[in-house]
Amino acid sequence: MKRILLALICIFLTITLFSFNESIKSEDITQRGYVPTEGFVPNEETAIKIAESILVPIYGEQVLKKKPFIVKLDENIWSIKGTLPKGYLGGVPYIKIQKSDCKILMVGHSK
Repeated sequence: MKRILLALICIFLTITLFSFNESIKSEDITQRGYVPTEGFVPNEETAIKIAESILVPIYGEQVLKKKPFIVKLDENIWSIKGTLPKGYLGGVPYIKIQKSDCKILMVGHSK
Protein backbone atom coordinates (compact mmCIF):
# COMPACT_ATOMS: atom_id res chain seq x y z
CA MET A 1 0.00 0.00 0.00
CA LYS A 2 2.85 2.38 0.85
CA ARG A 3 4.50 1.57 -2.49
CA ILE A 4 1.33 2.39 -4.42
CA LEU A 5 0.94 5.68 -2.55
CA LEU A 6 4.61 6.55 -3.14
CA ALA A 7 4.27 5.68 -6.85
CA LEU A 8 1.16 7.88 -7.17
CA ILE A 9 2.94 10.79 -5.50
CA CYS A 10 5.92 10.39 -7.87
CA ILE A 11 3.63 10.29 -10.90
CA PHE A 12 1.75 13.37 -9.69
CA LEU A 13 4.97 15.32 -9.11
CA THR A 14 6.35 14.31 -12.53
CA ILE A 15 3.19 15.43 -14.32
CA THR A 16 3.08 18.69 -12.35
CA LEU A 17 6.73 19.53 -13.09
CA PHE A 18 6.34 18.62 -16.78
CA SER A 19 3.25 20.83 -17.11
CA PHE A 20 4.99 23.75 -15.40
CA ASN A 21 8.04 23.38 -17.65
CA GLU A 22 5.88 23.34 -20.80
CA SER A 23 4.00 26.48 -19.72
CA ILE A 24 7.31 28.33 -19.32
CA LYS A 25 8.50 27.21 -22.77
CA SER A 26 5.30 28.29 -24.48
CA GLU A 27 5.19 31.70 -22.79
CA ASP A 28 5.78 34.45 -25.32
CA ILE A 29 8.70 36.62 -24.20
CA THR A 30 6.90 39.77 -25.38
CA GLN A 31 4.25 39.14 -22.73
CA ARG A 32 6.81 39.79 -20.01
CA GLY A 33 6.95 43.52 -20.61
CA TYR A 34 6.28 46.41 -22.93
CA VAL A 35 7.79 46.28 -26.42
CA PRO A 36 7.27 49.39 -28.58
CA THR A 37 5.90 48.72 -32.06
CA GLU A 38 8.63 50.90 -33.60
CA GLY A 39 11.36 49.25 -31.52
CA PHE A 40 13.31 50.70 -28.62
CA VAL A 41 15.31 52.93 -31.00
CA PRO A 42 12.56 54.39 -33.18
CA ASN A 43 14.35 57.39 -34.73
CA GLU A 44 17.68 59.11 -35.48
CA GLU A 45 17.54 61.35 -32.40
CA THR A 46 17.22 58.37 -30.07
CA ALA A 47 19.99 56.51 -31.90
CA ILE A 48 22.33 59.51 -31.50
CA LYS A 49 21.57 59.85 -27.77
CA ILE A 50 22.28 56.16 -27.23
CA ALA A 51 25.46 56.37 -29.32
CA GLU A 52 26.72 59.32 -27.28
CA SER A 53 25.96 57.57 -24.00
CA ILE A 54 27.99 54.55 -25.13
CA LEU A 55 30.86 56.37 -26.88
CA VAL A 56 31.64 59.05 -24.26
CA PRO A 57 32.58 56.61 -21.46
CA ILE A 58 34.79 54.70 -23.91
CA TYR A 59 36.51 57.54 -25.83
CA GLY A 60 35.93 60.53 -23.57
CA GLU A 61 34.17 63.87 -24.06
CA GLN A 62 36.34 64.67 -27.12
CA VAL A 63 34.22 62.20 -29.08
CA LEU A 64 31.47 64.85 -29.06
CA LYS A 65 33.74 67.07 -31.17
CA LYS A 66 33.25 64.56 -34.03
CA LYS A 67 29.79 65.96 -34.77
CA PRO A 68 27.66 66.03 -36.77
CA PHE A 69 27.01 62.33 -36.57
CA ILE A 70 26.04 60.54 -39.77
CA VAL A 71 23.10 58.24 -39.09
CA LYS A 72 21.77 55.51 -41.38
CA LEU A 73 19.14 52.82 -40.87
CA ASP A 74 19.67 49.61 -42.84
CA GLU A 75 17.81 46.36 -42.18
CA ASN A 76 16.70 47.58 -38.73
CA ILE A 77 20.25 48.41 -37.66
CA TRP A 78 21.26 51.99 -36.93
CA SER A 79 24.79 52.93 -38.01
CA ILE A 80 26.12 56.09 -36.42
CA LYS A 81 29.55 57.55 -37.13
CA GLY A 82 31.27 60.82 -36.45
CA THR A 83 32.72 63.29 -38.93
CA LEU A 84 35.95 65.25 -39.10
CA PRO A 85 36.18 68.95 -39.91
CA LYS A 86 37.69 69.72 -43.33
CA GLY A 87 41.45 69.50 -43.33
CA TYR A 88 41.67 67.39 -40.17
CA LEU A 89 43.31 64.01 -40.13
CA GLY A 90 42.39 61.17 -37.83
CA GLY A 91 39.56 58.81 -37.16
CA VAL A 92 35.97 58.95 -36.07
CA PRO A 93 33.90 56.87 -33.67
CA TYR A 94 31.25 54.51 -34.97
CA ILE A 95 28.59 52.30 -33.48
CA LYS A 96 25.85 49.94 -34.69
CA ILE A 97 22.64 49.60 -32.69
CA GLN A 98 19.77 47.20 -33.29
CA LYS A 99 16.52 49.13 -33.67
CA SER A 100 14.20 46.54 -32.15
CA ASP A 101 15.89 45.94 -28.79
CA CYS A 102 18.71 48.53 -28.53
CA LYS A 103 21.37 45.83 -28.65
CA ILE A 104 24.84 47.29 -29.28
CA LEU A 105 26.24 45.27 -32.20
CA MET A 106 29.56 47.07 -32.75
CA VAL A 107 31.62 49.90 -31.31
CA GLY A 108 34.85 51.20 -32.77
CA HIS A 109 37.02 54.10 -33.84
CA SER A 110 38.67 54.48 -37.23
CA LYS A 111 42.26 55.69 -37.61
